[in-house]
Amino acid sequence: MAAQQKPLLEVRVETICERGCRRVWDAIGTLEQGRDLPETADLSSAERAWVLTELKTVMAVYGERCRVD
Repeated sequence: MAAQQKPLLEVRVETICERGCRRVWDAIGTLEQGRDLPETADLSSAERAWVLTELKTVMAVYGERCRVD
């Protein structure tokens, strides 16, 4: 991934995270199923994978605390 793309992708991650813990878990599930979010619809598969990895990294801090199953 080109260095100039990373800040743009970080903004996408921040936008998703601003919606709250439960919504981030929903976004992770959607991306894991191979579906797009509005924030990822125009991204390449490599960029979507990067966003998914970043979301998982962020949520690893919280563990299962906010997950509602």
